[in-house]
Amino acid sequence: MAVGNTDPFRPSVERPVRVRARYLPADTHFEPHQHQWAQLAYCASGVLQVTATLAANAQDEISCIVPFSRAVWIAPASLHAVHALEDAAFRTLYIHAAAAPPGWHSGRMTIVSPLLRELIQALDEVGAMLANPTANQPLGIARESLLSALVLDELQQAPTQQLGVPLPHSLTGDHRLRMLCDAVLRAPAECATLGEWARDVGASERTIARLFRSQLGTSFQQWRQQVVLARALPMLARGAPISEVAAASGYASDSAFTAMFKQAMGQPPSAFWR
Repeated sequence: MAVGNTDPFRPSVERPVRVRARYLPADTHFEPHQHQWAQLAYCASGVLQVTATLAANAQDEISCIVPFSRAVWIAPASLHAVHALEDAAFRTLYIHAAAAPPGWHSGRMTIVSPLLRELIQALDEVGAMLANPTANQPLGIARESLLSALVLDELQQAPTQQLGVPLPHSLTGDHRLRMLCDAVLRAPAECATLGEWARDVGASERTIARLFRSQLGTSFQQWRQQVVLARALPMLARGAPISEVAAASGYASDSAFTAMFKQAMGQPPSAFWR
């Protein structure tokens, strides 16, 4: 599925925040693309996978699994792609670069508060009204301006979380490291050692460990934990039992998975049930 025409939703100084609402059937893909404004990728329901460079012209990519309670900030001119892992009510906020929160020059994962969720819905309704030639334009534009200011303020206050999974750049990154990362992403429950994964891509364990450090800035163990968390959150959001999530994450016991999850997230897995 193509990205489609963004012109009707292009933000401006006068209308700095625009909402584009779409229903994405499972397995819908938006191929890599970029634009000069910032974007907040959020779904009111369903689960997305967003892959993006961290900033304009950046070499580093990050892949984020985005459940309904989270959103991904994509910096202006950042190359990004979207994949719907489940049927998703996709809400895209296009934000003029001049209106971006101070210091938000690179991608991040944010928590979507109940207030931000309602503001996005309200802003979407106002945008649809303004698209109607018979609407009361002055009142609609005034309301849109107020809602946009609240969205930007709430977004700036939103806590951030490190739930993204860094990936080697698709063009400039080491192809063996990319192959290994893709294999782990496809099978997060596989409990193979780094040496076993490395042999599958034709490299030594020492070489792959060095590449994780030099290209992704992390160890394999820390990187794999982010993969596990990214996969576990959507399952928890759907109400899957902890035993099922633990098994799908490669943990032999619920207690071991719960301990890892609580240490990483600050809350037990049950806190993320819908």
